[in-house]
Amino acid sequence: MISYNIFPTTVGMFELDRELTKSEIDFFLKQEKRPNQGNTTSVDNYILRKKQLKSLNKFIEDSVNTYLQQIYAPKTDVELYVTQSWLNFSEKGQFHHKHAHPNSFLSGVFYIEADPKKDKIYFFKEEYRQIKFEPREWNLSNSDSWWFEVATKKMVVFPSSLTHMVQTVEADNTRISLAFNTFFKGTCGLNENLTELILGDKI
Repeated sequence: MISYNIFPTTVGMFELDRELTKSEIDFFLKQEKRPNQGNTTSVDNYILRKKQLKSLNKFIEDSVNTYLQQIYAPKTDVELYVTQSWLNFSEKGQFHHKHAHPNSFLSGVFYIEADPKKDKIYFFKEEYRQIKFEPREWNLSNSDSWWFEVATKKMVVFPSSLTHMVQTVEADNTRISLAFNTFFKGTCGLNENLTELILGDKI
């Protein structure tokens, strides 16, 4: 049999090509925290707007636009920019609840501190299945969930509607990540097709 997986959901993987600076790390560690469901998060929800993270913000925006161009290949003049961004802190025994990101197109997680042997991100296929078989072995076609190992300096980018979570952290170190949402500037759709939408400063 020849088989084709159509209409896939793409999870993009990127990696920062430098070490995080001491000033960046100090900045992350000094952030005020508040309780979240299962772990803690930064009080500042626009963390990437800080001048200390200008270089990191550029890496993230360049990466999400690479995803946009390679996966969606828009013919119009459009780009993505980071809207909200925040830090997550998960200590041993903590978790990050299952959720998705409304009011965003692509979301992502950049890992500031993560153990590649123990830390993972889980994604879920949230749809009703009228018939469900128990498989002999799991694969990308029959699974309801899938996970990826994560590590310091790596980043995961995915559609904001994709449900995800972090299971209970087993590593001894505090897992620190920077999560973000994005939206458009520019033109989406075509005037002649009556689908044109112009957003932001690209008008």
